Amino acid sequence: MFYVIIVVAIIICVLLGLIILIQEPKGGGLTSGFAGSNNIMGVQRTGDFLEKGTWILTISLMVLVLFANVVVPKGASQSREAQEIQNQINKGTSAPAAPAPAPLPGLTDTTKK
Repeated sequence: MFYVIIVVAIIICVLLGLIILIQEPKGGGLTSGFAGSNNIMGVQRTGDFLEKGTWILTISLMVLVLFANVVVPKGASQSREAQEIQNQINKGTSAPAAPAPAPLPGLTDTTKK
């Protein structure tokens, strides 16, 4: 289920990127919203379709990410060694200690005589 969510999210991201790249830059910042209407002689421009597609894909990506946060199990991806160590800790025994590092050659304690 997790991999299906990831694949769908990647597809949505690619489509969202393509739709954004297709759109023409409008420019003008906030003043362009007050300059005129979006319809010319009663015909909608293709920009309206692309803008709606952008909003739909963005909202669907947000919903998918929130859904993935609920569906994905937390802490279920422990390795086998980590599970064995956790079992030993729970039983009260300690994990085997790592061997002490060997002394470096040429470094001897000269203070002892």
